[in-house]
Amino acid sequence: MNVKILGPGCANCKRLEANVTEAIEALGAAATVEKVTDYGAIAGYGVMSTPGLVIDEAVVVSGRVPSVSEVTALLSRA
Repeated sequence: MNVKILGPGCANCKRLEANVTEAIEALGAAATVEKVTDYGAIAGYGVMSTPGLVIDEAVVVSGRVPSVSEVTALLSRA
């Protein structure tokens, strides 16, 4: 599973990264987490409001920080 966190590194982006890490550990999932900070690359996903969460190249959340339980559910579906 490939997970990308889209954002410039703001506080919300860091919270999203922490939630993603916690969810992956809780699931015991094998996942690669990548941080995308380039605005052109972020816009390429159609995300205009960060942070954004991409799972296997599909944008699943943008403009807000999902809870750990929501991230866990999103990862389980992937």
